[in-house]
Amino acid sequence: METMQTIYLLIVLAPLLGAVLAGVFGRQLDRAAAHWVTIIGVGVSCLLSLYVFKDTVIDGAATFNGTVYTWMVSDGVRFEVGFLIDRLSAMMMVVVTFVSLMVHIYTIGYMQDDPGYKRFFSYISLFTFSMLMLVMSNNFMQLFFGWEAVGLVSYLLIGFWYKKETAIYANLKAFLVNRVGDFGFLLGIAGVLMYFGTLDYMDVFNNASLLNGQTIEILGGQSWSVATLICILLFIGAMGKSAQVPLHVWLPDSMEGPTPISALIHAATMVTAGIFMVARMSPLFELSETALTVVMVIGATTALFMGLLGLVQNDIKRVIAYSTLSQLGYMTVALGASAYAAGIFHLMTHAFFKALLFLAAGSVIIAMHHEQDMRKMGGLRKYMPITWITSLVGSLALIGTPGFSGFFSKDSIIEAVGQSSLAGSGYAYTAVVLGVFITALYSFRMYFMVFHGKERMDEHTREHLHETPKVVTLPLIALAIPSVFIGFFYVDSMAFGDFFGDAIFVLPQHDVLGELSHEFHGAFAMVLHSFSTLPFWMAAAGVSTAWFLYMKRPDIPDTIRNKLSLVYSVLVNKYGFDRFNEIFFAGGGRLLGKILWKAGDVFLIDTLVINGSANTVGWFSGLVRRIQTGYLYTYAFAMIIGLMVLLAIFVL
Repeated sequence: METMQTIYLLIVLAPLLGAVLAGVFGRQLDRAAAHWVTIIGVGVSCLLSLYVFKDTVIDGAATFNGTVYTWMVSDGVRFEVGFLIDRLSAMMMVVVTFVSLMVHIYTIGYMQDDPGYKRFFSYISLFTFSMLMLVMSNNFMQLFFGWEAVGLVSYLLIGFWYKKETAIYANLKAFLVNRVGDFGFLLGIAGVLMYFGTLDYMDVFNNASLLNGQTIEILGGQSWSVATLICILLFIGAMGKSAQVPLHVWLPDSMEGPTPISALIHAATMVTAGIFMVARMSPLFELSETALTVVMVIGATTALFMGLLGLVQNDIKRVIAYSTLSQLGYMTVALGASAYAAGIFHLMTHAFFKALLFLAAGSVIIAMHHEQDMRKMGGLRKYMPITWITSLVGSLALIGTPGFSGFFSKDSIIEAVGQSSLAGSGYAYTAVVLGVFITALYSFRMYFMVFHGKERMDEHTREHLHETPKVVTLPLIALAIPSVFIGFFYVDSMAFGDFFGDAIFVLPQHDVLGELSHEFHGAFAMVLHSFSTLPFWMAAAGVSTAWFLYMKRPDIPDTIRNKLSLVYSVLVNKYGFDRFNEIFFAGGGRLLGKILWKAGDVFLIDTLVINGSANTVGWFSGLVRRIQTGYLYTYAFAMIIGLMVLLAIFVL
């Protein structure tokens, strides 16, 4: 057991050591040394995570739940650093470290000419450490530490090019929006501490039934279920971190950072933290059908309406960003349907193919001399064969093509939602099925505009087009392999089996995946059956529509845009969320700050306290100065008056 605890510590500390060496001692290290110390650190973490996965999942070792360090004990509440290593955390550790390792290697090629090269490696290694602390935690305090740490490092990475105004705006936006979600998250943790008296997961989960029937009065004496309130507050945190409507607005703007961090933030790290957290908290969420319905409806809304925004984007990275928003919606819908395993399964498959798509987009951007507008691309297939084929693999996985990883996880979610009887499940099912068509349409719109059709780049760019170096293409190939195969091998155990064991708790009446497992006859049978299902034909329709509009008749999209100008305007303006936040949220904050400044700083402090006290002293000094005349008769007169006053007081 001590050996395993040492391994867990090494998994966490190896990326941290690399980050410290590259960041603190960056001036003493050359570029090669900076990337090697971080790559070796993350590589060690990845290899050890694979060993832990083998030990925990394949060999069936017992769950590890232990404290590494006690930070503080206050009124009997222990604030600790500890690890909970079960099948859920073991799988997350492998996904986080593997994707992070691929991003580290890719970064050597992408950032080779950037003056902040060593600083960037330090940041992404620190990001990996933060995410590992989050997924390996066994208590709410450490969870919150990891939660805030990934938020901090994402702020640094989104604004990495700090001389670029749009990058500074984007990282501030991400930071503020996540603070809104984190406020709810912190209140949820406070509710857990208030009712359970502990921050340890196992103590909370083992006593979760104590919340049954308990109510609390808030908002004018209205009684709320304590379980519902705690779960919704925790989910507000997940809405911010995993970019669910209406706290989604930060994620598309995070594209202002370098492409490698887009892959890291959007694939396996920050945005999936909220999905992981809700799955980890399944013993609490199962107590409240109201909370599950809220989760499902929010996820379905995000899946459909954020996908629509991808149709009008021309920046290659922003199309993939809205795709991430939509896919996070699918994962959230699964959580709301109590199909936690399917949601985590999609989290895993999505990590590989979405990281692949982002890194492939980065490869295109390098070749195009950092041009990101798809309208200035086209015909890149013959110049960049490896990027082309890996992008095709990622796109096919994203739209749920039968046999690819995304198919197994996405179809599992759709079937689970269709099986659910919770309130809102009908709306959610309609949204996720329509989302299949939208996903296929914007994915292959991007694919055709970039790799096929007429070459629209300038002559200078065209003459210098070529495939990117191996340090860029090898991570693409490494990510393409699991994007094709990993779903086939794990759909049986992860979605419809008992892969997660006790790590995820589902009440019998909510066990939609258990009901579907009776009709599941293996991955191959699932592929064959898919050709007669609605999602397959929706995806086929989306691809066909994209081919017709952007290959056969590229004049039609402009006609549609002109005829549906109002709809197009709504989509381009992102349903007005940014405008609303600018006027009411940011504008309201500035107005409140101005009022408080005028009332508090200017009037209360400056006018009354500082200037008022100074004026009072000045007035009193002027009064006293008149008494000090220097004439003897004045002082004698004052003494006589004083003596008479004293005599009067004495007599009375």
